[in-house]
Amino acid sequence: MFQLDSFTTRLFAGDPAAVMLFEMFPPDDAMQAIAAEHNLAETAYLVPKDADDRLRWFTPKVEVPRCGHATLASAAVVVGRLEPQRRDVVFHSLSGPLRFGVPRRER
Repeated sequence: MFQLDSFTTRLFAGDPAAVMLFEMFPPDDAMQAIAAEHNLAETAYLVPKDADDRLRWFTPKVEVPRCGHATLASAAVVVGRLEPQRRDVVFHSLSGPLRFGVPRRER
């Protein structure tokens, strides 16, 4: 589990989101219970699949078709923790594919 703040560079600012990493999606009722336990605006569920990833979002009450800040938090987990060499991220979601290009950092 990762908890990140989107839209900020300062600690304890921005929009918090939890990102849960799984090999396959748990049952919907389990994802809903986990989101309620986190009690954040959204919890993202990330399932890596080859070059593309699957992504779903739950509030403490319902599943939502899309969530901007939890998607950005998920992309940060992918390129910041899981695959730092990766430059393109595609999340397949209820809203269709969401594509991100990550700029290369100058050293």
